[in-house]
Amino acid sequence: QVQFVESGGGLVQPGGSLRLSCVGSGFDFEINPVNWYRRAPGKKREWVAYITSRDVKTYRESVEGRFTISRGDDKNTIYLQMNDLKPEDTGVYMCNYAASWGQGTQVTVSS
Repeated sequence: QVQFVESGGGLVQPGGSLRLSCVGSGFDFEINPVNWYRRAPGKKREWVAYITSRDVKTYRESVEGRFTISRGDDKNTIYLQMNDLKPEDTGVYMCNYAASWGQGTQVTVSS
């Protein structure tokens, strides 16, 4: 059974940074792609970033150049480094593969 556990969220001022972690079990990060999604209050869930098994990385346009998705050296963690955060980045961030989702971690960007 695939399980994801996200962490690293919090409250940060505009322009600040956070690094989110997604630890997986029952899942091989080395051969499967992983997505980060987010859901802002009152809005639909939206895709944020994607990393393939060959480390090809893709981002939604609004986070390109500010967010970086990467794999950990331990082979079972995916990170999302978020810099220059904006209020519109606020939401619950979740990692995903196929039908498997984590519970998410809350990111709040506010002064």
